[in-house]
Amino acid sequence: MRVTHLSLVDFRSYEAVDIEFGPRVTTLVGRNGQGKTNVVEAVRYLSHLSSHRVATDGPLIRFGAERAVVRGRVEKSGRSLALEVTMTPGKANTARIGRSPAKPKDLLGTLRTVVFAPEDLALVKGDPGGRRTFVDELIVSLHPRMAGDLSDYDRVLRQRSSMLKTAKNARGDLTMLDIWDEKLADLGGRIIAARLDAIERLAPYVTEAYAAVAPEGGECILTYASAHGVADAGGTAAEIGGRLLATLQELRPKEIDRGVCLAGPHRDDLTITLGDLPAKGYASHGESWSCALALRLGSYSLLTDDDGPDAGDDGEPVLILDDVFAELDSGRRTALAHSLASASQVLITAAVAEDVPEELQGEVLTVTKGEVSAHD
Repeated sequence: MRVTHLSLVDFRSYEAVDIEFGPRVTTLVGRNGQGKTNVVEAVRYLSHLSSHRVATDGPLIRFGAERAVVRGRVEKSGRSLALEVTMTPGKANTARIGRSPAKPKDLLGTLRTVVFAPEDLALVKGDPGGRRTFVDELIVSLHPRMAGDLSDYDRVLRQRSSMLKTAKNARGDLTMLDIWDEKLADLGGRIIAARLDAIERLAPYVTEAYAAVAPEGGECILTYASAHGVADAGGTAAEIGGRLLATLQELRPKEIDRGVCLAGPHRDDLTITLGDLPAKGYASHGESWSCALALRLGSYSLLTDDDGPDAGDDGEPVLILDDVFAELDSGRRTALAHSLASASQVLITAAVAEDVPEELQGEVLTVTKGEVSAHD
């Protein structure tokens, strides 16, 4: 799988640009603020329908423009496919696959990407929300249909949370809250089951990747931390949903008193352990970088090896390394380069080409304000 062409109209700093990507490795070189990260951000957007830098689409539309358009051509399983997304402020996004209109969510699964960026240090040092997003993006990459469950869960959670805030004045009639409990538990059970499966499959890849980039750093272990132990016993989505429903009923007095939902996937976390200690709070800066890198390399390996029904004939993702080599020491740079020796496509951004290991430079493109050209 690889992206062969990218066209941007009024996306971030680009009024209009067309970029051809060759096989294997492409390095985008430019000073900070010139727009090299905007290019790989657009590639990721076609894959996840979201940015790895901002939470909403607003900042992606060039200031003063009416809309932004991202078009890409993907080679996958021996065929070429055009993808397009249009973002318009105040309106729902629109999309096309080939020449046919499509719902944006229909693009999910067509192009797989894994992005490693400086922001990933927060996966180790930051709040649980970032780690939940990491796992949820992984389950959508493995099973695109999960995007619908995640969206529905967020909607139900907002409705239920709003009802909890007014429940004190409901005068004992909590019939609607019972209905939202059932909906939340059903969707939550499916999401938690998918997360547990993804983490179980991901864990050995992360352990292997961490050993490669930090051979003296001990073992890196992933475990799922579920609020109130809902997921501790594992089981099917229905079994987990049943336990979540029982937990919600048990917690109801506390939830009504506090006006918040205290159990469900939105309260869970991914625990990263180095040896016997949690990485958060105990890992050094270098160890934290190694953990973050191992999470991304592990995800890349899992998706590459994935032979499930949603993977198709070519599940190997495009790997994007966004301004990370300047943050890595020589040993980690070398280990990363060796691990990517057989990758189908790697897109790299760097302030200077010398930051990138020689074996990974490949084709070099120069990025200046609003322009991308072949490196002199």
